[in-house]
Amino acid sequence: MTVCLLLLSVVAVTAAVPVPRALTRSAWPEREPVVALWVWQCLVATVLLCCVTALALGAAAVFGTVRAQLFAPAPPAVTAAYDLSTAPPWAATLTLLLACGAAWTTAMLGRELVEARRRRAQARAHLRERAPDLPAGLPAARGPLLVLEDEYPDAWWMPGSPSQLIVTTGALHRLTGHQLDAVLTHERGHARARHDWLLHLSTALATGFPRIPLFAHFCDQTHRLVELAADDTASRRCGHLTTALALIELNQHRGVLSCASSHRLLGERVDRLLEPPPRLGRRHRALTTTTAALVPLLPLLIAFAPGLTALS
Repeated sequence: MTVCLLLLSVVAVTAAVPVPRALTRSAWPEREPVVALWVWQCLVATVLLCCVTALALGAAAVFGTVRAQLFAPAPPAVTAAYDLSTAPPWAATLTLLLACGAAWTTAMLGRELVEARRRRAQARAHLRERAPDLPAGLPAARGPLLVLEDEYPDAWWMPGSPSQLIVTTGALHRLTGHQLDAVLTHERGHARARHDWLLHLSTALATGFPRIPLFAHFCDQTHRLVELAADDTASRRCGHLTTALALIELNQHRGVLSCASSHRLLGERVDRLLEPPPRLGRRHRALTTTTAALVPLLPLLIAFAPGLTALS
């Protein structure tokens, strides 16, 4: 059991500190944002699985009731292979820390979901004020696209049930038909990929554990990569140049080509669309995706290794 806990700690620390820092310095995520998002999710899943597995083993070693319930269906040889009766002195401390971390993570996720629902309710109430109900006798359903009377050019996707695409009349006047199609395709890309759930998860983890490099980088990179992935969705349908021009027209008043830090991502997105980076080959993309998917299996293999050895 001591070896399992040590191996789980090594895997968790490796996935939480050096790997994220190396990934943020790599150039390939800009070329393949969808693959990069998958890699980040696999790293987060690896760390969380390491913590949950270590918590289960530690609790089984410290508390006899947990041990009896956890290993109830297992043969006696499996229970003996884990050697839970001779737990190291630090197992209780580690178990307590992991239990506190699990409770804090759950609280942060719950708070993020509550805050997101509150913000969404406020946004929908604001939309009802700006887009009042239709007169009696006309259909009440607005459909998936809502047009607001506003000279300020903007377009965004509001998740929820039902989700809605919202565009202002200022954007309709400023954009051409092809550019408007690119903007709406960009927003539909967010909706189809359910990027809102990724953003909620990354924000909750970064808020709860700001000093852990993995969660801090995961939050920053997720907010960046979801935009790049949606840009790719729009450019595949409407073309790189059309999507770049639509982005410029829609954000020109915000200083899209400014060097200010708050607008730097917009400038990077425009440059990326005007000069598309070379994509990874299909074989390299499949290899990266498969390797990332196998990484979360490491905690499970480490946890089940003593039991599998005993059964064999």
